[in-house]
Amino acid sequence: MTVHGYGIEDVREAGKAGQSVIGWADGAMTLLNGIIVAVASIALLLAGLVLSYSVAARYFFNAATYWQDEAAVFLLVGSTFMSAAYVQSKRGHIGIEAIVVLLPRRVNQVRMIAVDTVGFLFCTFFAWKSWTLFHEAWVDGQVSSSTWAPPQWIPYSFMALGMSLMSVQMFLQIAIALDGRRSQ
Repeated sequence: MTVHGYGIEDVREAGKAGQSVIGWADGAMTLLNGIIVAVASIALLLAGLVLSYSVAARYFFNAATYWQDEAAVFLLVGSTFMSAAYVQSKRGHIGIEAIVVLLPRRVNQVRMIAVDTVGFLFCTFFAWKSWTLFHEAWVDGQVSSSTWAPPQWIPYSFMALGMSLMSVQMFLQIAIALDGRRSQ
């Protein structure tokens, strides 16, 4: 089973290579990220279909569209936050690499650990605040102010879980980098 080039084989290889808790966790996270990216891709397609339906329904049938925009936003929020850990695992987030080629290898390693640590702290704080929002929305029964009025805990749960996974991914990258430095 593979998802975007990642599958069971990758987990096995990571386990063989690491034979440690870090290696196992990295392999498990790789598999989880692959599954999430597949689901997030489907969510993006659904968001496009929902918005296309909305445009067609309004144009051709003069039909009221009160739920489509919000449903598309929920799908986009979910796919964005849930796939953030995958993007981080590929180091695909925006970064300024102008000085990377000028710095020695060891200085770059320290720089990456420092940047990952600051990012981990930010993402952990963001996750904590998102879980707080989720809890408030769940307990208070908060709904959006639209006619459709879907529960607000849905997007907050995507934010909280996505940022929690991002924090785990960054923690793993820090642990792998420190483990690699220790073995040198």
